[in-house]
Amino acid sequence: MPPSSLRVVYAFAREMHPKTTDIFIEYGTAGFRTKANLLEHVVYRMGLLAVIRSRVKNGRTIGIMITASHNLEPDNGVKLIDPDGEMLEQSWEAIATKLANVSDNDLEATTAEIIKEVNANMTLKTSIFIGMDTRYTSPRLAQAAANGVMALKGTPKEFGIVTTPMLHFFVKCRNDNTYGTPTEEGYYEKIVGAFKNIRQKLPVYGNYSTTLYVDGANGVGGKKLNIIKKTLDGELDLKLFNLGGNGGKLNLNCGADFVKVSQKPPVGVEHVPMQRVASLDGDSDRIVYYYVDDKDKMHLLDGDRIATLLASYITELLTASEAKHLKLGLVQTAYANGASTAYITQKLKVPVSCVKTGVKHLHHAALSYDIGVYFEANGHGTVIYSHDAKKTISKIAEEGESEQRKAAQLLLDFIDMTNETVGDAISDLFLVETVLCARGLDAEQWLSTYDDLPCRQVKVTVQDRNVISTADAERVCTSPEGLQTRIDELVAAYADGRAFVRPSGTEDVVRVYAEADTQQSADKLAAEVSQAVYDLAGGVGNRPELPA
Repeated sequence: MPPSSLRVVYAFAREMHPKTTDIFIEYGTAGFRTKANLLEHVVYRMGLLAVIRSRVKNGRTIGIMITASHNLEPDNGVKLIDPDGEMLEQSWEAIATKLANVSDNDLEATTAEIIKEVNANMTLKTSIFIGMDTRYTSPRLAQAAANGVMALKGTPKEFGIVTTPMLHFFVKCRNDNTYGTPTEEGYYEKIVGAFKNIRQKLPVYGNYSTTLYVDGANGVGGKKLNIIKKTLDGELDLKLFNLGGNGGKLNLNCGADFVKVSQKPPVGVEHVPMQRVASLDGDSDRIVYYYVDDKDKMHLLDGDRIATLLASYITELLTASEAKHLKLGLVQTAYANGASTAYITQKLKVPVSCVKTGVKHLHHAALSYDIGVYFEANGHGTVIYSHDAKKTISKIAEEGESEQRKAAQLLLDFIDMTNETVGDAISDLFLVETVLCARGLDAEQWLSTYDDLPCRQVKVTVQDRNVISTADAERVCTSPEGLQTRIDELVAAYADGRAFVRPSGTEDVVRVYAEADTQQSADKLAAEVSQAVYDLAGGVGNRPELPA
């Protein structure tokens, strides 16, 4: 691109999207995420970077999603989506951080440096897909992204309000037309269509009920399910709550993250004893289930439970189709409940990999299996099928014996129902409902598969989160000196005790996780570890207190 064109980019940025803050912002697992009023210049620059990235990828489409996911409404964020619908390649995160933080005066030179560094062919035509969540700040930020795309002569295609997984799906389909059609209608046709196909083959029996309550987190997922519910032909009766009306605020005391972390049912949802409820997060890339029993106690069915449910059913279908040679594996993080890991390895006999927190790490590890199931305990996850696995299953569905064909055909529907690009609450909801129907299970029976160890998650505010370093998939703290030794001493005092600490990727807090044989013990262990973090890692504010 000639220097005169970059000068136009610089002049437009300074006039329309100036950098108004010196606060450093870093591209992490979730992209950039902070207060919405600090983001406009960042999003404009990500429009520039998306065009550069596309041209490095031979003109393939890149996505830009405006969302802060499960954060509260005043926040917003932006992340880029690579051509296969995956997270931005990790090596480009530093490039994104550099471009976002340079001064307006240095933007021209830095953009030129990046173009040269990555050897982008700036003559290629390129299209960039842009989506946004329901936040009131999202339209303005989406426009900034589009302006950045056009500044480098790319072509933006704006999808308006969509779930984050939908935009991942659209990008994948645009670059691989065998995967589907890159529209909202194409998404419904593939994923919802596969659900209806498989449900017509499965009788409703046992304790399974087709009625499902859904907490939409006052976000985009509930709005899309409100469209989908009218097309389900009675296969699933969705009762939707927290759709954004009646003063409900995005993710406030509702949604998957609230339910998982607080271990409380969301506000705004009618609670009927033993009725299963699916809780989505604000941009619909996480899902957890729960039910409230007849004594008003909530029982959580989180990402670990979803992963074991899906893995066990896929194993069952692989066995029935006699495709047992395909290697199935499950990927978790340190946040996975220890009881789930024991159940997977000892009962299901499925290998488990543990990786660092962050979907990009789970997704990458899942690719090493023929069929990789990955979920974080927070409910973000999916299933990935290799090309060879799909080819093998398709061949059995066509040429196998009767029972083999039947199982393989069910598995093909299951694959089509799966958004393999990223964790997708809507896709995962249909997968879970399929397995529960196939097995005639209600939520209580699903929960009874194994007993979770009681756990507690808390966070400790520190002066600088970077003083915490970890190893072994974040299960061991390597600095500051003495902290891991103290954690080991505390854990040793509890039956079934386990605890770890890790720095937040977005704020100066340290996240603490603890498990033990009773909830009282887990709470106390979490508090004791929090005190150790406060004392040894530069805690600020009030020192954490032990539970009464």
